[in-house]
Amino acid sequence: MWNRSENQIKLVMIRHGATPSNKEHRYLGRIDEGLSMEGEQALQEVRNAYPSIDYLFSSPMRRCTQTARILYPQQEIFVIPDWVETDFGDFEGKNYVELKENEYYQKWIDSNGTLPFPNGESREDFTERCKQGFYKMLSQLNSLHLINRTVKVGLVIHGGTIMSLLSTFCGGEYFDYQVVNSHGYICTLNEMQGYPQIVDVQKIGQDRL
Repeated sequence: MWNRSENQIKLVMIRHGATPSNKEHRYLGRIDEGLSMEGEQALQEVRNAYPSIDYLFSSPMRRCTQTARILYPQQEIFVIPDWVETDFGDFEGKNYVELKENEYYQKWIDSNGTLPFPNGESREDFTERCKQGFYKMLSQLNSLHLINRTVKVGLVIHGGTIMSLLSTFCGGEYFDYQVVNSHGYICTLNEMQGYPQIVDVQKIGQDRL
């Protein structure tokens, strides 16, 4: 996977900037919506506060690639297709007000979000997809022949993708890692018995930016 004795990998996980649907608290998954003007402005105001990175990976969706270009305009973007946001199915594009009378939506809420989205994706399938994308990122990093140095890797992705990756490789509950737009986590990637492990997770939040 990579030689941990020679290289240390620091991960900077950032949730994309705000979109019009985010402002209206809508379920935004497969709709390829771009950033709002407010979202772009917020990123421009804090871009110099984000850590510098050596490599940049992103979901292919516009809200992520736009965020990546604003924060790291000089970096080449490596796209990971497996990191697109979850498929919300029948909930896509709707918010709580529009769904509160939906019987299945109430069942989904009562399940703490563990039921599959109707005509959409299950959390298990989504998490597995995100995990495979993480392995593809590691494979790409390995192909760069990194030698004897600490490497900082930026990931501009979705809130769900962050929750999936951290709950998989760090432990804890899925919703433990909720994060607002334009914020995220800085952490260290280790290897334990041939399996990736994320440790030293610290929030990038209002107190850091």
